Amino acid sequence: MLNKAKSGVENVGNRAIAFVEELGQMMIMLGEAIVWAFRPPYRLRIWAQALDMVGVGSLPIVLLTGVFSGLVLAYQSFYAFRMFNAESLVGGTVAVSLIRELGPVLAGLMVAGRTGSAMTTELGTMRVTEQIDAMAVMAVNPIQYLVTPRIIASVLMLPVLTMLFNLVGISAAYVLSVFVLEVDPGIFLSKIRDFVAPIDLLKSGVKAAAFGMVIALVGCYKGFYASGGAKGVGEATTSSVVTSSVSILFIDYIFTVLMWD
Repeated sequence: MLNKAKSGVENVGNRAIAFVEELGQMMIMLGEAIVWAFRPPYRLRIWAQALDMVGVGSLPIVLLTGVFSGLVLAYQSFYAFRMFNAESLVGGTVAVSLIRELGPVLAGLMVAGRTGSAMTTELGTMRVTEQIDAMAVMAVNPIQYLVTPRIIASVLMLPVLTMLFNLVGISAAYVLSVFVLEVDPGIFLSKIRDFVAPIDLLKSGVKAAAFGMVIALVGCYKGFYASGGAKGVGEATTSSVVTSSVSILFIDYIFTVLMWD
């Protein structure tokens, strides 16, 4: 019995040490990526491809998620507020919920599932086929060539995707509320103006940028250090999506407490 308890404690300790080591290696990779962002050569074509992959590639799934999030939120809010004859609050409630929380979080989760996993798979395949080692032999820094463009693209594009998510979500809620649930359109829009301040949009963008950095950093790190052939790449991809998703939810809580306390 004592041996089992000791083994359990050792297992937890080893996991904690491995987590701290992995976190430290991620921070080192992030620091290197930032340094290399300001050092030539500047491969603008690679940066443009990364922007296209993160932004344009993720746009359909983000917009689709935004539409249905706005519809569901408006529908549920309407029937909840109708119990108190407060249907006029639907517009403001939907806008605040999307801009402050659901927009950045759901957009980040969609990008993590689509683009973050793609980053891990691509870099992991390059690692196990020794393409990354070949780049280093040819005096091409792998961090500058592979990691830096993806991190910068994610930081830049996540706020844009989040604002589009908020826009289509609020628009869908407006259509449902006004044309189906018969909420007064003027009241719907006036409550948005009352509930949402311009600073909320800025805070939402800051959240999204942080999520983008986490998605790209985790995705690139997991792929960059993948091993074990095809199976190892698959495990790294799964780990990347799970880690990114949990990190987004954790960071969202921290940011919410700091920004809207």
